[in-house]
Amino acid sequence: MKSYRKELWFDIKNRREYINITPRINECLRESGIKEGFVLVNAMHITASVFINDDEPGLHRDFERWLEKLAPEKPYDQYDHNGFEDNADAHLKRSVMGREVVVAITKGELDFGPWEQIFYGEFDGKRKKRVLVKIIGE
Repeated sequence: MKSYRKELWFDIKNRREYINITPRINECLRESGIKEGFVLVNAMHITASVFINDDEPGLHRDFERWLEKLAPEKPYDQYDHNGFEDNADAHLKRSVMGREVVVAITKGELDFGPWEQIFYGEFDGKRKKRVLVKIIGE
């Protein structure tokens, strides 16, 4: 069995962003040479998420509105965690959206359903962030 590991770095300009990282994961898959196996993609920050969904801007706006209703950023003093920081909402949003995804690799391709793409969701940005890509298989 072969193993491949790579960290992808992102310079996040905004507090919240959704980035389609599928092309970067496909690049990693090509570099790995693995044709059958699995890829794990996970956020390396506790205020960020990796998830699978449709690459449709309206859906991304819907995520933003829905998450803001579930865990509003402000007022900051509504959260106990915000005594030192102002990112409690980001931790909660990450909990809802998830930490990682695992995707099957079949015949050297990500084995997706229709419209599926991999996204990095950032909820407390404005700095460099990273994602771990781990691929195992043959």
